[in-house]
Amino acid sequence: MKTSRRTFVKSGTLAALGIAVMPRSVFKLDIPSPVVGLQLYSVRDDMKKDPADSLRILSDMGYKVVEHAGYSNGKFYGFEPVEFKRMLDDLGLKMYSGHVSFGMHSWDASKNDFTDEWKKTVEDAALMDQKYVITPELDVAAQKDYDKLLKVIDLWNKSGELCQKYGMKFGYHDDFVGDIVLHNMKLYDIIMKNCDPNLTIQQFDIANLYNAAGTNPMDIIKRYPGRFPSLHVKDVLKEKNKNGSHDSTILGKGVLDVKDVVALAVKSGSWLLIIEQESYQNETPMDCVNDDLKAMKNWGY
Repeated sequence: MKTSRRTFVKSGTLAALGIAVMPRSVFKLDIPSPVVGLQLYSVRDDMKKDPADSLRILSDMGYKVVEHAGYSNGKFYGFEPVEFKRMLDDLGLKMYSGHVSFGMHSWDASKNDFTDEWKKTVEDAALMDQKYVITPELDVAAQKDYDKLLKVIDLWNKSGELCQKYGMKFGYHDDFVGDIVLHNMKLYDIIMKNCDPNLTIQQFDIANLYNAAGTNPMDIIKRYPGRFPSLHVKDVLKEKNKNGSHDSTILGKGVLDVKDVVALAVKSGSWLLIIEQESYQNETPMDCVNDDLKAMKNWGY
């Protein structure tokens, strides 16, 4: 894979529309648990060529939920928010979450406030009826400097306060932080300690920490029960690729005990189970995500 989802996301107003800000009580989710969805980065080339037809194909497969990774310049995959929302509604698709670019660039220090661009990003997410606004980004500088990391996490919490006004939470999707240690603590543990769970969520990718440091995803879920309302469900090949990482593969065909990991996560409070596959072993992405969905159904989801 030449382009990471993080790079893909990065490259990629309610008041004006007459939509009221939702009260804090909207946080109470009246949603069946668990819910299975697809991270659209899994079919990124198809979405780039023809978003409408790609969504139709996914809907025909049986997907009811999708997670975007294609918001840029105030549009979802090139469509105005209202247009994209209508497209999803017509296909009976829900989009409870999405991946967007967020970092220190989203804060205007001169105004001591978020940039207008970030405010609009949050507003557009609310228009889509999202529950979570998620970033897969953690600035490289913050991965090397403890104080900078705390500043980023503080911004996450502040963004959670902003999202809360619209009935949403801000989320972090774990990047490949591996065994980075700052102040005698693993970086991921610092994140978990300082993120306010009342304002933010963690979206745990069950393969990322394994890929970066061989971490067993079961250990993370056991260590932080109830902290992962959303899960990225992914499997990876045992053998590493030429870049020294493990390529993702169809669920159940890799090295991770995905069925057991998901079962433990659901027992611990995960309800939004987002399938993601980033490489395909000479099959088409659409065929792969179809097989992924079948695997989840065979496991009872």
